[in-house]
Amino acid sequence: MGQFINIGNIGFQRARNSEYVDKSELISIVNSTLCTERSFSCVSRSRRFGKSMAAKMLCAYYDQSCDSRDLFSDLLIARDPSFEQHLNHYPVIYLDLTRFVSEKIKGIADIIDAELLADISKAYSDIPTEKEDDLMKYLLRVSEATNKQFIFIIDEWDAICREYRPGTEEMDLYVGWLRKMFKSMDAYRVFAAVYMTGILPIKKYKTQSALNNFQEYSMVEPRRMASCFGFKKEEVKVLADKYQMDFDELEKWYDGYQIGDEQSIFNPNSVMQAIDAHRCRSFWATTAAYDTVAHYIQMNYEGLKDDVVKMLAGGRCKVNPTKFQNDMSVIRSKDDVFTVLIHLGYLSYNWRKNECYIPNHEVAGEMVNAVEVCNWSHVMAAIEASEQLLEATLNGDEEAVARGVEATHDDNTSILSYNDENSLACVLSIAYYAASNDYIIHRELATGKGFADLVLIPRKHVDSPAIIIELKYNKDVETAISQIKRKQYPAKVTQYADNLLLVGITYHRDTKQHECRIEKL
Repeated sequence: MGQFINIGNIGFQRARNSEYVDKSELISIVNSTLCTERSFSCVSRSRRFGKSMAAKMLCAYYDQSCDSRDLFSDLLIARDPSFEQHLNHYPVIYLDLTRFVSEKIKGIADIIDAELLADISKAYSDIPTEKEDDLMKYLLRVSEATNKQFIFIIDEWDAICREYRPGTEEMDLYVGWLRKMFKSMDAYRVFAAVYMTGILPIKKYKTQSALNNFQEYSMVEPRRMASCFGFKKEEVKVLADKYQMDFDELEKWYDGYQIGDEQSIFNPNSVMQAIDAHRCRSFWATTAAYDTVAHYIQMNYEGLKDDVVKMLAGGRCKVNPTKFQNDMSVIRSKDDVFTVLIHLGYLSYNWRKNECYIPNHEVAGEMVNAVEVCNWSHVMAAIEASEQLLEATLNGDEEAVARGVEATHDDNTSILSYNDENSLACVLSIAYYAASNDYIIHRELATGKGFADLVLIPRKHVDSPAIIIELKYNKDVETAISQIKRKQYPAKVTQYADNLLLVGITYHRDTKQHECRIEKL
């Protein structure tokens, strides 16, 4: 056993000794690529989505220096036809690049190459190194002598890219090392597979990837690996039952990611931390999340501020992720900002509609923190006042609701079109931001014969009325209430028929006044 070669299965063994959610279907996908033109994979996911866990699992499965059968015998992969064929069959090189970026080192690519060469040559002491050897030349000789191909697993491949700016000598040398290792024909003779993980997909140079022979599996384009990272709803339900946690709370806090066609993916690290703490809260604090978000959302791209506010209000925004250069230091447009936030896990992405949105309560809290850091004082004032607005609504205080919505509308005219019903709907969502603690909030919910502007459904164990809110522009406030009844909006919330508030809010363009009518059904 070395530092980098044949490190064994202890990493995955620790995972199996803990609470483990079976993600071994990843192995069957990698098995299907071995020794093919698709055998070089780069899997990028945001932090805390199980990338390193998956890398350790692959090490344990392929590593020829250990016997891992018992670790996998009760997992999904054990029923796969390829299981026996590749189990503990390959020499495995495992490289965690975070160990090399604790401080900036001169000649980092050469150091990586030399340390790997020194360690691997010890494992093959009968095949001596030669004066001209670098790592690739030596691996080629070993592969020919042993008639064995290697599995090379690189965890956090982009750790160096995040530490050194593009265009610097160290960065260019590192990219050159990657190309030398993995782009030549020799690479296909030496490696049965290369599996890299990172936060970002491989950096583009001009329009091409630096390593265009790799298959990319990202937050934007996950392909077959969509369900291999993150927890699915049914998996979290099992955990909630086992540890007597409220599934609805876990869902509110950590669900909401769409990865490929997987519509409901939970942040796995947050779920496990919540189970350990036996309560739901934000576990992003240790990553200084809001500083990262603030850095990007305060960039002065046209429409960026409006769209961030829209997403805070529960809306979705169009995004084109194809122009992003996969480099967090090269941000040229609003699309780039949103794309990097998708890769970092602060936004989710619907590829069918090319839309991004804030996935859950945990991330929304970090977005609010970022808005505060950016000193968007009017937005923060509305968010902070939202608890009082909800209380006034529940108390039937029509004047207080009208004044609260009007204040939010007035204060945010600098970022939202004032005389626009859509902007009023956005303002209303911000004004009721605090309701997300106790309610599931739906914008434009299909109900009866039309769409309700805002519907607040009480969360489980919340003893509060459901609320249907209708907005009207330049019309009498009674029109809003009558429209709710005429279009049978309450039919969608029939289980709350004896505990339902109808709220009509109107805005008059000429007087810039808001009116409110609240009626208990």
